[in-house]
Amino acid sequence: QVQLVESGGGSVQAGGSLRLSCAASGVTYSSRWMGWFRQAPGKEREGVAAIHSSGLSTAYADSVLGRFTISQDNGKKTVYLQMNSLKPEDTATYYCAGRETWADGSWYEPSSYKYWGQGTQVTVSS
Repeated sequence: QVQLVESGGGSVQAGGSLRLSCAASGVTYSSRWMGWFRQAPGKEREGVAAIHSSGLSTAYADSVLGRFTISQDNGKKTVYLQMNSLKPEDTATYYCAGRETWADGSWYEPSSYKYWGQGTQVTVSS
């Protein structure tokens, strides 16, 4: 059974940084995309960043490009999201998600992901 567990959320002032971690267990497929999504109250869940298990491909939402960096440690089965220059509009619950490479849909579409973590709250104050 696949399990994704996020950690690293918290409260920070605008301009600050946080590093989220997503520890995966029970993942049996080697070719996969791992993504970070976020959802603010009253808004739809949106894709933030994704990384392929090969490490050769990453993708970012325009709103976080240049500020957030996704990375992975396959040995530890952990995906990270380094968030710098945080803004109040980054406030949301952040979710880790996983899917097989061949799953239908784009990296930023929540419906294309099969596995989800429970989420971790990020709050950025002005």
